[in-house]
Amino acid sequence: MKTGKSETGIPAASGTRIPAVLVLEDGRTFRGRAYGAVGETFGEAVFSTGMTGYQEMLTDPSYDRQIVVATAPQIGNTGWNDEDDESHRIWVSGYVVRDPARIPSNWRAKRSLDAELAAQNIVGISGIDTRALTRHLREQGAMRSGIFSGEALAREAELVARVRAQPPMKGASLYEEVATKEAYVVPAIGEKKFTVAAVDLGIKGMTPHRMAERGIEVHVLPATATAEDVYAVNPDGVFFSNGPGDPATAEGPVTLMTAVLERKTPLFGICFGNQILGRALGFGTYKLKYGHRGINQPVQDRTTGKVEVTAHNHGFAVDAPLDRVSDTPFGRAEVSHVCLNDNVVEGLQLLDQPAFSVQYHPEAAAGPHDAAYLFDRFTSLMNTVLMEGQRA
Repeated sequence: MKTGKSETGIPAASGTRIPAVLVLEDGRTFRGRAYGAVGETFGEAVFSTGMTGYQEMLTDPSYDRQIVVATAPQIGNTGWNDEDDESHRIWVSGYVVRDPARIPSNWRAKRSLDAELAAQNIVGISGIDTRALTRHLREQGAMRSGIFSGEALAREAELVARVRAQPPMKGASLYEEVATKEAYVVPAIGEKKFTVAAVDLGIKGMTPHRMAERGIEVHVLPATATAEDVYAVNPDGVFFSNGPGDPATAEGPVTLMTAVLERKTPLFGICFGNQILGRALGFGTYKLKYGHRGINQPVQDRTTGKVEVTAHNHGFAVDAPLDRVSDTPFGRAEVSHVCLNDNVVEGLQLLDQPAFSVQYHPEAAAGPHDAAYLFDRFTSLMNTVLMEGQRA
């Protein structure tokens, strides 16, 4: 194994020639070289279409138990820095790249991507045809998979059997294992205008920061928070975050969301939070064939007609009608945003009380920032309710 250094002294990619294999549950295999840690790992194979932002993606808790395939051919050019993590660790189960950068080059880089993967014991594979793999996943759907290298290599039939023995993503309850165990506060930047209780189902660090930029003091609460916990902070609004797993398993968050809706507190949900709102309103959820992942997904805001380029990471969606307003236990609801690629529901809003959600990521630290206005929309809701309360 050879290791070099760039002119800035950052270790170059390891250049390992250790053989590795990616095994899919349908029996298809892809052979390449070990990238990051050597060993074995299991997860749902999915692909991400982002050209940049791999550090933010890898540290997004919504990717828990997923083996992510990078569709961009070369990964690792900007190395790894100490500022861009969205959480305290890498959450992906494994990483699949075609052409790892040999030498990282960025003024903020502290080490190479594969060095960080190895340090956090993330097993990866490089040197495979990621285009062929992505086409296969688009045709056959996201599926259970495993990466094996070094001493973990074995006969192909044995590896396939081990992959098939893993639990599927459908029915997986994962949000509690990625959420904070202790409440904490992100203070408002500048003058404090509002207090928000944010329920952590797998929250990214940039989310409370985007609210703090708007004068919001954010109390981040564990996924197990109760209505009493939420209202103990005297919130002007309640936020439900992104997170991993099947929303059909999230009975606790649905119960909490229902309590918030009953009190008509301004409410905003992102990603998993959108699915929780859908369930609380009486809609179903379902698993997408291969999901939406990347930072280049077109979504239309149906309330304005504007088309946004947005960041996504979801394998499940809300089953709500696109062609009409729906009656729910909390008044009328409509689909506010829709994906222009496949007409998947990308947002919901109530028409008779202050609650809305989107399926994608308006905080998107790596960009795009087209949807940042949604935090302003949340602020406007809280301000309207506050002013009405003062007039009453």
